[in-house]
This record gives sequence, C-alpha cells and structure tokens, in this order.
Amino acid sequence: QVRLVESGGGLVQAGGSLRLSCVVSGLTFSNYAMGWFRQAPGKQREFVATISWNGSRTVYADSAKGRVTISRDNAKNTVYLQMDRLKPEDTAVYYCAADPILRRANYAYWGQGTQVTVSS
Repeated sequence: QVRLVESGGGLVQAGGSLRLSCVVSGLTFSNYAMGWFRQAPGKQREFVATISWNGSRTVYADSAKGRVTISRDNAKNTVYLQMDRLKPEDTAVYYCAADPILRRANYAYWGQGTQVTVSS
C-alpha cells in the first residue's frame, strides 16, 4: 500500500518560515518524481513545486519562485518543502504527490495534506 504522509504544517506569522516534510512508503521512492501542491479555501488545488527522481531538476510555480525550495532525501524516502517569507495568501492545505513523470499535474499518488496558516 502506497502511503504519503505530510507533516510540518502549522500557524506562522507573515514573514516567517516553515519546512514541510512528506515521508513515502509502499513504492520505490527513487523511481518517482515528487511534487507539492496546495489548496486554499474555495479555490482549486494548484501546483507549487516538483523535483525529479534524483533531485537534479526542480520546477516551481511562479508564485513560489524565490521563496520556496523543494528537496529530497532518497535514503529517507522523504521530500521537503522549505517555505520562506510566508504571506497570508500562502494559507492552504499542502499536499505532496508522487508520479513516475516530472510534471505539474495528474500525479498518481497523494498524501492527506497538512494545513499551513499564515497570519498577518
């Protein structure tokens, strides 16, 4: 059974930082690209960032560039999302996802999400 479990969300003031983690089990982690997505209340889920199987390639949404860093540790089956200079509009449920293909949508496996709330 494939499981993706996010953690690290919480309440932070604007300008602060958070690091999200996602631990993956049930698949060969190093064979999969990993992505982060988010969904704010009343909005559609949107792409944030993705990283290739070996970490050599990363892609970011325009809204994330310069403030967000995606990384992975294949030895720990974990992908990270470092978020800096957070803004209230970053408030959302953040999801990690796994797929054999590096892309911005249509991922095969999803986590349950972790809430990030940024206060002004």
